[in-house]
Amino acid sequence: MKKPLEGIRVLDLGHVLAMPTYTMQLADLGAEVIKIERPGIDDNSRYFGPFKNKESAYFISINRNKKSITLDLKKDQGKIIFKELLKISDVVAENYRPDTMQKLGLGYEDLKKINPKIIYASICGFGHKSVYKERPGYDVIAQATGGIMAITGQADGPPTRVGSSVGDIFSGLFTALAILAALWVRDKTGKGQ
Repeated sequence: MKKPLEGIRVLDLGHVLAMPTYTMQLADLGAEVIKIERPGIDDNSRYFGPFKNKESAYFISINRNKKSITLDLKKDQGKIIFKELLKISDVVAENYRPDTMQKLGLGYEDLKKINPKIIYASICGFGHKSVYKERPGYDVIAQATGGIMAITGQADGPPTRVGSSVGDIFSGLFTALAILAALWVRDKTGKGQ
């Protein structure tokens, strides 16, 4: 049986957990996901245990069903290759700090000039327009600022982190849902977002 997202190509610039969780969901649904890592600066999750055959089982678990390449988007050749891939892709997914892609000349406004049907997804800790947008965003920070740590653990104890990375996982799942909706709208209008 054909998978529902066969024929959809995703350029995955995500790292660690939030964005790779989302793109993993799309890959599981049949999308061709191309994970793009910076040469010499791999996704940090490649170094998270446990390891099997000297490879991170953690990394493999959230990057299953994906293809992988390295590109240096700070160099002209890397940008040229990325833009060529963009022409034949449906989705760009990234979770860099706010304004990183714009500084590289690869923000949504730049990309939609090359491919007007492109759907652009970005996850960052505090949003692109927040007063806290420059602050780093990690799961434990999301749990603390979101308040879940105040209701987890012992009643008279200190705030306690939930065992799994729910902030990252849920943001990835919500992004997957948003992208599915954007793909549906694009089918009706022919326009990305």
